[in-house]
Amino acid sequence: MTSVQSKETEATPGEPLVVLDGVNKWYGDLHVLQDINLTIRRGEVVVVIGPSGSGKSTLCRTINRLETIDQGTISLDGQALPQEGKALAGLRADVGMVFQSFNLFAHKTILQNVTLGPVKVRKKSRTEAEAKAHELLQRVGIDHQSAKYPAQLSGGQQQRVAIARALAMEPKVMLFDEPTSALDPEMIKEVLDVMVDLAKNGMTMVVVTHEMGFARTAGDRVIFMADGAIVEENTPEEFFTNPQSDRAKDFLGKILKH
Repeated sequence: MTSVQSKETEATPGEPLVVLDGVNKWYGDLHVLQDINLTIRRGEVVVVIGPSGSGKSTLCRTINRLETIDQGTISLDGQALPQEGKALAGLRADVGMVFQSFNLFAHKTILQNVTLGPVKVRKKSRTEAEAKAHELLQRVGIDHQSAKYPAQLSGGQQQRVAIARALAMEPKVMLFDEPTSALDPEMIKEVLDVMVDLAKNGMTMVVVTHEMGFARTAGDRVIFMADGAIVEENTPEEFFTNPQSDRAKDFLGKILKH
């Protein structure tokens, strides 16, 4: 796969796609999301970083209502997120999600894992779904493994299947919640390469990650969170070379020394 290159030459992102307005969430007395205001534009790659427990994953999971919110609104493509039922299932089809754990169906082949959603939810024909699945599996470099079961693949390969499975639903936005944190170091690059390729091809992405190299090279914008709040946001270049807040300086000082 091609090496990581900067996105600075790419076209500017388009109109707002995901909008969080005054979002608050509590777990009991713990205020895990504090007055979050964030607009993600079509084609933009937003990387969310920060210390553990800062609310990054919770923020990511509110965008497809895996986590509910207590105050504020979240909209996708101009529509408020539905509460439940068929409308919520429709929304989840528009929001691809890739987790730390691969969440593949162990008893289904790789091909079956990727075609299940398009057939059941998008009502695609099996022939059409399988053709698209092979195309996506080829794109992430594992079409030759399509007849195998998840347990027969490495962690990095399983995560690439999970990305292909999410893409098969033709989502408007892809959410990645620490997609490489469960992987061995040598497998991280193969997953990040796939994500960089997606970013270059204009996929709207929200990525919660500890991979600062990815944040620097593939992100259009870095969101730094601490204690449930967005402390600062900037271009990767500005954030990493000239952080504005003491919290960000402290965080970068700790992680970039190692």
